[in-house]
Amino acid sequence: MYRYDDIDREMLADRVAEFRDQCGRRLAGEMTEDQFKPLRLMNGLYLQLHAYMLRIAIPYGSLNAAQLRKLAQVSRTYDRGYGHFTTRTNLQLHWIKLKDAPDILDELAGVGLHAIQTSGNCIRNLTADPHAGATADEVDDPRIWAEAIRQWSTFHPEFSFLPRKFKIAVTASPKDRGAIRVYDIGLRLHRDDEGALNFEVLVGGGLGRLPHLGPVIRERLPVRHLLSYLQAILRVYNRHGRRDNIHKARIKILVASLGATEFARQVEEEWSLTDKEAVDLPATELARIRAGFAPAGFETLPPLSATFESARAADPALARFARRNVLPHKHPGYALVNISLKSIGETPGDCSAEQMDVVADLAERYSMNEARVTYEQNLLLPHVKLDDVPAVHAALVDAGLATANIALISDIIACPGLDYCALANARAIPIAQDIARRFADPALAETVGELKIKISGCINACGHHHVGHIGILGVDKKGEEFYQLSLGGSAEDDAALGQVLGPALSADRVAPAIDQLVEVYLRERREGERFIDTFRRAGLAPFKEAVYAQAH
Repeated sequence: MYRYDDIDREMLADRVAEFRDQCGRRLAGEMTEDQFKPLRLMNGLYLQLHAYMLRIAIPYGSLNAAQLRKLAQVSRTYDRGYGHFTTRTNLQLHWIKLKDAPDILDELAGVGLHAIQTSGNCIRNLTADPHAGATADEVDDPRIWAEAIRQWSTFHPEFSFLPRKFKIAVTASPKDRGAIRVYDIGLRLHRDDEGALNFEVLVGGGLGRLPHLGPVIRERLPVRHLLSYLQAILRVYNRHGRRDNIHKARIKILVASLGATEFARQVEEEWSLTDKEAVDLPATELARIRAGFAPAGFETLPPLSATFESARAADPALARFARRNVLPHKHPGYALVNISLKSIGETPGDCSAEQMDVVADLAERYSMNEARVTYEQNLLLPHVKLDDVPAVHAALVDAGLATANIALISDIIACPGLDYCALANARAIPIAQDIARRFADPALAETVGELKIKISGCINACGHHHVGHIGILGVDKKGEEFYQLSLGGSAEDDAALGQVLGPALSADRVAPAIDQLVEVYLRERREGERFIDTFRRAGLAPFKEAVYAQAH
C-alpha cells in the first residue's frame, strides 16, 4: 500500500499546527462559533447533538496495522473506546472534546492519517473497490488511480470551494463493489479491444433528497488523461452549479437539468481547451505511485488447503464463516476474509478499540500488514493464506468479530441517526438492532439468503436507503419517529433506486414489516432467486399487501 512521503508528512504537520492555533483562539473566545465553523469543518470536526464528532479519512479504505492501532489508541484515549466506520470508509469518533482535537490530529499525522477534506464543499475522501489488488476480475489496481486523484485534489485551490461536497469512487472490475453509480463521479477501469486501459466515466450520481444514478458521459477515456478530464468536469460544475440553493447544489442536479448529453458536450468542450500535458499525471509520477501498490510476498501455494478443508469439516461455525465471509483470491492458496461489524444486537459499523487492536494484529501477522474498510461498514483482511483462515477465525471468535452474515439480512447498513446526528429525524440504530435480532438464527438467515437492508435517519441518506433491497428512511411526523420502506434498490452492477412501499410505519411496526416482506419472498421465490430478483419479477403488489392489509 502507498506510504506517505516527506511532502505528505510536512503538509500534515503544517495543517495540524495551523488548526492548533485556530482551536486555541476559539477556546480563548477570540473567535465566535460562526467564525470557527468553516475552519473546523476543513479539518473534519463536526458539532453534533452531544459533542464534537471527528471524521477521519481512510483513503480508498486501506489501513496498515500501525494506523489501525493508532485509531484504537485515539478512540480509547480521547473518545469512549470505540469508533464508527461509515459508508464512505471513514472512521467517526462521536465524543471528542475541542481541546483535544489538535492532539488527535497530531497523533494521526504520525501514522499518515488525517481528517482533511472529510467535510466542506471540496473533493472528499476517495473510495475504491475493497477487493482491490486481491480479486481476479480486476484489470488494474484501482487504488493506484484513487491515490493519484487524492494527491491531485488535496488542497486544490480551484476546487476547494465547490457549490457542494463532491465524492469520487473508482473500480476496476465488471462487478461493482464500490457503488460507483451513486457518486458524483464514478470511474470504472476497463480494457478496450486493443488491450489499452480506459476509464468509463459516470457523472451525476447521488442519493439524498433527490436521488439519481449517474449516467455514463464517456465510455472510453484513456487513463493518461484522467486528471485533465476530471478538471474539465469540475470546471463545468464550478461554473454552472447552483450556489443559491443547498438542496439543488450537487452536480447530480446540474447533470439532470442539462441532460447527460449536453453536460458531456460541455465537458468535452472544456477538455478540448485544456493544456493536458500541464495537468495530466507524468508517467514517472504514475510509476512512483504504482510502485507503492506492487504486490509483494505472495508464495506459490496449492489452490486447496488441507489444513483449511479439514478444519471447516470439523467445525460447523468455521464452515458457516467460510461460506459467508471468505472469498477467493486472485493468488492460489489465498483468500479475502470479511470481518462483519454487524454482530447481532450491536450498532452496525461500530468497532471497539480492543477489536481494532485484534484486527491490526491479524493484519500484521496474516494479511501482509493490511486491512480494509468496506462501504458496507465492515472490515476486510485482503491477503490471508487459506492455511491461516482457521487461526484468523478463532481470533475473531474471541474478539466477538466472527459473525458469519456478510450480505445476509442482519448485515445492515445504518447511519448513526438521531442517537448522534443533529440532522436526523429518527433513530436508525435501534431499528437495525431489532431487525437483526429477529434473524439471529444463522440457519434462518442463510435460508433467506442475500438481502441488503439499508437504513437512514434522514433524507440525507448516509445509510444509502435508496439503494437497499429493502430501504428504510426515518421521517418525523409531528415529533414522532416514523419509517418509510422502499423495495428493489441496488448499488451494484444492476443499480436501481428503490420504490416506496407505502405510508410510513411507526417504529414498533418496522421489524414486523420486515418479517412480512421476508415471508412473501420465501413464498414467492423461484429456485436461485435472491430477494431482489423475486421483487423484480413479482412487483410491489404482493409485498405491499402483506404489510398494509391488516391496516385496512
